Amino acid sequence: MSEQATKRSVKLEYPIESAAEIATDRAHIRVALERGRGAVGVRAKVKDTGLFRDALLTAIGVRTSDLRFKARDRSQYLAYLIKKGKTATKEIWDAHKAFLDQSYAEDKHHETTLDPVWTVHPDELSLEVFSKDESAYARLSLSNELFANREAAHGTTFADLTPALADGLERLRTYHPLSLEADAKSAPREGSAPREARDVELSQQWLRGFLQVQSAATLPAAVAEFNAIDLYNLMFLLRTKKAKKPPRALRFELVPGQAPRMIVEPWEAVLEGHAGPYTGKTPRVVRTFGRQRLLGLARLLPHIRKARVHLLGAGLPTFWVLDCGHVTLTLALTGWVDAGWASAATFDSLVPGEDSVELSKKVLAVLAEKGPLSLDALVKETAATPAQLRSATQWACLHGELLFDIARGVYRPRSLFASPVEDSLVRYGSEREAKAHRILAEKNAVKFTKLHEIAGEGVEIHGDVNDKAAARAVSPRFTIDLEGRVIGAWCGCPHYRRAGMREGPCEHMIALRLGYARRKAEEEALRQSPEGRKLIRAETRTLVRRDSLGKETVYRVTLDDKVVRVTWGARDGVTSAPSRQQKLWFDSDREAREAYFARLDSLSAEGFIDAADA
Repeated sequence: MSEQATKRSVKLEYPIESAAEIATDRAHIRVALERGRGAVGVRAKVKDTGLFRDALLTAIGVRTSDLRFKARDRSQYLAYLIKKGKTATKEIWDAHKAFLDQSYAEDKHHETTLDPVWTVHPDELSLEVFSKDESAYARLSLSNELFANREAAHGTTFADLTPALADGLERLRTYHPLSLEADAKSAPREGSAPREARDVELSQQWLRGFLQVQSAATLPAAVAEFNAIDLYNLMFLLRTKKAKKPPRALRFELVPGQAPRMIVEPWEAVLEGHAGPYTGKTPRVVRTFGRQRLLGLARLLPHIRKARVHLLGAGLPTFWVLDCGHVTLTLALTGWVDAGWASAATFDSLVPGEDSVELSKKVLAVLAEKGPLSLDALVKETAATPAQLRSATQWACLHGELLFDIARGVYRPRSLFASPVEDSLVRYGSEREAKAHRILAEKNAVKFTKLHEIAGEGVEIHGDVNDKAAARAVSPRFTIDLEGRVIGAWCGCPHYRRAGMREGPCEHMIALRLGYARRKAEEEALRQSPEGRKLIRAETRTLVRRDSLGKETVYRVTLDDKVVRVTWGARDGVTSAPSRQQKLWFDSDREAREAYFARLDSLSAEGFIDAADA
């Protein structure tokens, strides 16, 4: 994979700088749009100034958020040591200062993130942003009912949301009559110099993450509803408490007919929803990570009428849909794990085959003519099967041609660029990931030698990888902890011996991680059938049930050849009762397997939830 194939250059040219003009009796918002995408724009009067202000500032906050670890600047400390005559020399301080100056200069001149995507639809105005740390995506939808005297030219382009605009929005008050003007033809003010065009080198990782999060929105999910007070309770808890050690997940417990619950680890604080019972057909427990990013929604709390959370599963994005009346904010939070591992494992099945290209073109033509349509409506219009359409729409989403509006359950045409994104930018996340897929394509190239589940820590994975192209066999290993992170990784290949994990995982580690994810998916699908159950000789499942007082009962059932072990106990988040244990021996593995699944079915009938996703 060449260096050219891993980046996409985008030229951005704005006529003016976006700004907010605020007087005592009126306010005017001017948003500069990129010139290269034609006549796209909107002019209107805003009916609800406070809602518009808070929604736009929330989207800007998501775009500027960066929760990645940042090393401390030790320049002042080194200067202090020099002044005191300590061991740090002036040469060390000068070298450190020069390194920081160079790093800041590179960050300033080599932008790798795209400006907000501004789309004018016939029925709404939308703004899409992706955070700097590539962990949060937000789509702000402004309905036509929010505006008066709306004049619009439909299309998609990029918007210049400058810090000056954000500062002006902060000064905006609800009593200000507000007007909005967004176009690419505004002339610069008298005496101001025209803005220079700039080139943005989009990295493959950023662009792939942006497109894959939207593609993931098309996957089936468990949906639970919450009220604004439920989000307030969660944010209050996150602000007043800080977990110093794992686990730090936000766990959802969904039982049909009961109110959905959010459990905040490690305190096991139970927050019960007040928006009605969970309407899904099967109970689920889903753990999500990166909960601190939800604090960015605090500004919208007074406007929220109802909130929905779409839970796709372990490692996949979580979608929050906030209904604020004429404004809807969709926030997607990716798994809080290293992208080099997460994208390879969790998004492995998202990339559709090449046979979806022609059908995707037909879908785009239908949407251009008919407007936003649901999957069922597309089935009638195209005469294709739902499976074929899911593959075709995913292809279009991954190439920036289509958008799935998860808030309304419809597909919308939205061309991110003038031409579709190249396959090389969305197929694999890096050259090493491409090599990992090549290794997996070879028969018996990846073998598991040890899968050790460590209670309270995670799963230790050892394997043998036969890299025929490099004419070598290696034995990578790593541990996946309770928060989905990879720790203790090791491999015997030259890449690891040279750089360790400083440059990310090698292709052999990625291949082993991919193989493990695929194996788990296959085993889960296989165990649902009677034929598949006959092949299971060793397995452990955890089931939980919570009573009205918040006390949780946990059962851990293990099948190990001819032995079935059952461990159970009660916990209420503060104290845990001593676990009770039962060990049963059988004459054959068939009898043990039948007793194992009978116990699981019995617990499910009593209201216990299989916590496999947790």
